[in-house]
Amino acid sequence: MTLRLILTRHAKSAWDDPLLTDHDRILNARGRDAADRIGDWLRRQGYVPDAALVSSALRTRETWDRIAARLGNAPEPVICPDLYHCGSDRMLERLRAAPAVGCVLMLGHNPGIARLADELLSRRPSHPRFSGYPTAATLVADFPAQGWPDIRPGTAEEVAFVIPRELPAAEPG
Repeated sequence: MTLRLILTRHAKSAWDDPLLTDHDRILNARGRDAADRIGDWLRRQGYVPDAALVSSALRTRETWDRIAARLGNAPEPVICPDLYHCGSDRMLERLRAAPAVGCVLMLGHNPGIARLADELLSRRPSHPRFSGYPTAATLVADFPAQGWPDIRPGTAEEVAFVIPRELPAAEPG
C-alpha cells in the first residue's frame, strides 16, 4: 500500500500590526494569492487530501481555508495546537497518529517543516528552494507503508515539490 503526504508551509503572513502575537498573525495579500495558487495546483494535479492536520496559528488556518476552498471536496481540518512551531520529531509523531486514510495534508511552520521534509525523503529533491522551504512551499511524497504508524524517515519518495511563484496565477473564484 502507498500513503501520500502533502507537506505545506503556511503562506506569507502580515507583520504590520505590532499588537498581534505571532500566533495571531494573518496572511498578507501575497500570502492569500500563494495559498490560492497552491490550492488550484493541488486540485489540478488530483492531490486532494483525505485528512488535514493544521497548526492552530491563524496564518496556517487561513492558508488551509484558502487551499480548501479551491479543492472542491476538502476535509474538515484537525486543528493541532502542538504543530505550532514544533520540531520535526513532534511533526512526525503527529503524522504517525494521523487518521487511517490514504492522503494526509500537514500544514505547519519552519524550521520544523523543512527538517521533516528532508528527514522523510529517501532522496533530496533537486529544486533549488527545497532546503529553505519558503512560505507556501508544498511537497507531495509517497510512503511504502500499510498505515501512518508504519512510516519511517528516509523512506518517502518525492512526487512533486512546488513554490507558489512557479505556478500560474490563481483562477478567479
